[in-house]
Amino acid sequence: QVQLVESGGGLVQPGGSLRLSCAVSGRIYSINDMGWYRQAPGKERESVARITRGGSTSYADSVKDRFTVSRDNAKNTVYLQMNSLKPEDTAVYYCNADVGAYATGMRNYWGQGTQVTVSS
Repeated sequence: QVQLVESGGGLVQPGGSLRLSCAVSGRIYSINDMGWYRQAPGKERESVARITRGGSTSYADSVKDRFTVSRDNAKNTVYLQMNSLKPEDTAVYYCNADVGAYATGMRNYWGQGTQVTVSS
């Protein structure tokens, strides 16, 4: 059974930083693209950042130059370093990954979400 477990959310003041982590576990043989999405109250879920297995990255315009996505393939983990946080970054952040599992083949998976609140 594949699981994506996020950590690192919390309450931070405007201008502050947080680092999110997402670890993939289970009987897996490959992880392709990994990424982060977020959903604010009353809004649709949106893509924040993605990273390929080879390390190519892409970002939403709203977070460019403030957020950095990275991954450690040896640890099956993806990270999101968030700097210069703004109140509009407040949302539930979800990890997403294309995971190849021995039982089910290549499928797309979501984490359970972690709350990020930016407020003074």
